[in-house]
Amino acid sequence: MSADEPGEELTSLVERSDLTGVRLWLAEHPPYEIADELSRMDSALAMIPFRLLDKDRELEVFEELDPVHQHEILAGLRGTAFSELLEEMDPDDRARLIGEAPAKIAARALAGLSPAERRMTAALLGYPEGSVGRVMTPETVVLHRDLTVGRALEVVRAEGAAAETVYTLPVVDDGRRLAGTVRLSDLVVSDDTAEIKDIVDILVPRVRATEPAEDAARLIQEANLVALPVVDSEERFLGLLTFDDALELIEEADSEDIARQSGASPVAGHYVAASVVRLARARSVWLLLLIVAATLTVNVMQAFEATIEQVTALALFVPMLTGTGGNVGSQSATAIVRALAVGEVRVRDLPGTAWKEARVGLLLGLMLACIALVIGTALVGRDIAVVVAASVIVICTWAAVIGSSMPLLARRVGVDPAVVSAPLVSTLVDATGLLIYFTIARTILGI
Repeated sequence: MSADEPGEELTSLVERSDLTGVRLWLAEHPPYEIADELSRMDSALAMIPFRLLDKDRELEVFEELDPVHQHEILAGLRGTAFSELLEEMDPDDRARLIGEAPAKIAARALAGLSPAERRMTAALLGYPEGSVGRVMTPETVVLHRDLTVGRALEVVRAEGAAAETVYTLPVVDDGRRLAGTVRLSDLVVSDDTAEIKDIVDILVPRVRATEPAEDAARLIQEANLVALPVVDSEERFLGLLTFDDALELIEEADSEDIARQSGASPVAGHYVAASVVRLARARSVWLLLLIVAATLTVNVMQAFEATIEQVTALALFVPMLTGTGGNVGSQSATAIVRALAVGEVRVRDLPGTAWKEARVGLLLGLMLACIALVIGTALVGRDIAVVVAASVIVICTWAAVIGSSMPLLARRVGVDPAVVSAPLVSTLVDATGLLIYFTIARTILGI
């Protein structure tokens, strides 16, 4: 067994009931690797190594798991083991877990928490799904702006152990309104008699608790922050969105976008552990929609059947033209969806974006038309070749406009731009591209 296949080794140890070997394997691997290997295993088998972990590592491994695998682990726990595991979790991680859990597990989880932890979790669950309030941590060390640096450090030492992070410290006024933040490193290097209000960063970005969590995560990335303050409508401090949670949000959002752009629904959990039926179900809906949409192409071919009968050579280039147009449209759509996700393009940029992509499509069309003209002339003669070359230019330009506009229009009407996936753009461009092709053929050939 090679060293780069620890999952197969762990699985075989569990299947052989070699508990000593399992304990040794667990002791030699960090929590994130253990979590990854548990995600690859059947839930019943995964419970065996999980229960062999000591309490501290059990929590660390559990928090590394995706929610879908956390639910499977919780379903296999009984008695105090269930409630103790949830009690020790960070409030934001616990709220995310309960918010995505089946109703039975969610009710059992809330009932097993201590009153203080239940109140904290319920407060986070009270924010809208997908909002930053759901994923922020309320366990922070809050400093008053009138404290001295020396006194602030005493507060950090006294309360820091219970906080999720102390690297970024929120600073508030008498009404708990956010005055800014101060970094722990700034406290350490400052004079003890200096006042917090003199070193606080008052220009630090902040977000409302009801704002989208993905937008807040992108802001952390753009502003190079360790943590982002979260406030209510009156600027009162509520909690922090930490960079590790932001990275998870971005990864999750990007995974969903990639799935939708390929014409599939996102699949939660590890790919290896997903069943064939589950994967097929995630892809089937879009394929059904796309095959219905593809009938547009059949209708266009049927409408121009007489034209094709007169010049049969036109049919030879249909696959090339639809493929080229679909590829150009897909490239454009993918670029714009990505630009929207990272904030480089906004809905109001639609006219300028469409105009830029039209010129990109035109340049690509001119380049490809030269190749098509040479190939077409060699195969079917100059007249048909001119039709194909002219069609390539127009189709590429049109495909780039469609591919760039659809995600922006989707965002304007409140639809996830990734839903306007590359396959959908490609299917639409195929149908319209054939209209362009046969219209140009009739015009140039006079048929």
